Amino acid sequence: MSSHAFDEGGLQYCPFMPVFGAPQVMFERGSGTELWDSSGKRYLDFLCGIAVTSLGHSNPVVAKAIAEQATTLLHVSNFFANPVATRAAVQLVSMLEAATGEQGQVFFCNSGAEANEAALKLARKFGGRGRHGVISAYGSFHGRTLAALAATGQPAKHEPFQPMPDGFRHVPFNDLAALEAAIDPTIAAVLLEPVQGEGGVVPADPDYLRAVRALCDERGLLLMIDEVQTGFARTGEWFGFQHAGVVPDVVTLAKAMGNGFPVGAVWAKRSVAGVFQPGDHGSTYSGTAIATAAVSAVIDEMHRIDAPRLARERGAELSAALRALPHVTEVRGAGLLLAMELDGVDAKTVYLAALERGLVTNAVNATALRLAPPLTVSSAEIAEAVAILRSVLEEVAS
Repeated sequence: MSSHAFDEGGLQYCPFMPVFGAPQVMFERGSGTELWDSSGKRYLDFLCGIAVTSLGHSNPVVAKAIAEQATTLLHVSNFFANPVATRAAVQLVSMLEAATGEQGQVFFCNSGAEANEAALKLARKFGGRGRHGVISAYGSFHGRTLAALAATGQPAKHEPFQPMPDGFRHVPFNDLAALEAAIDPTIAAVLLEPVQGEGGVVPADPDYLRAVRALCDERGLLLMIDEVQTGFARTGEWFGFQHAGVVPDVVTLAKAMGNGFPVGAVWAKRSVAGVFQPGDHGSTYSGTAIATAAVSAVIDEMHRIDAPRLARERGAELSAALRALPHVTEVRGAGLLLAMELDGVDAKTVYLAALERGLVTNAVNATALRLAPPLTVSSAEIAEAVAILRSVLEEVAS
């Protein structure tokens, strides 16, 4: 990190713990798809804080809701109700009932990792003593807290923190036979992403998800779907599981739900949610008025603009343009959660060169670049971003 970030405080060292590595840029403000750094340089944001600012930076509807709530009521403990969280819960439960046909209940938290922690505890309580196991997929990402990390199917991320909590098994993604073979009487649930975001933007095969749902029904297991990155219209449906037409028992959410305000949630069918009793789970910040004001505003605005339609239309436009670029062998994903697979060029080199030219993306692995612009991105902004990528790919390849 450049020294100007902390000179003002008189420190001679970086005040942040070294968990993220040195940042490439310091951003000061944003509007819609645009960002500006501390020197005034403009960028197009085609990462959205990793699929978070889906309504664009400084969205006026969300900003107004947060500002007004900040002068009304920020927080009371969960000994008491507040009308803002109640409205957001009703909205969220209604959205999921429309998507699943099931009545459910919701628990608000502060992040996707916390949502998955709550889901994992719910699975253990549902299964009972001795039936606490969870199967997830290699390549998955479910969070950095200890149980969510144990569920994450990336063994290299486990190594510094061994021994990991027990009860977690990983199987190849989109491989039904491997999943079925991993089931024994200790298993309570299966946890899957509709699209593996950190795993390289790899979609679940719809037939696979349908077969997993049938298998869970047959064996009495919970099907838990991690929608942290895919939820809230990112894939062209309100929730990624809708592409396969499956009905999960548990759904975890975060990221776009607050458009940048830290908030997460876990939803479960009423029959499943009901295994939690007072004292089984909680959070000081569960359902704060300020966070749920952002949630309500996001839901209202996404319905107003028909966010799934925008994701489908702009996603098709972006996908077609990316496929026409040199050295792009595949474009995968859904809606506006996409990855372009590169041939003969290093993804990190492309990411850094694009950033230098004013385009924010992400090298999700050594060969693929992830793009997740706001759902409100314009055709002109897509054209500008693709032109930058074309120039970068041509230069890097030469």
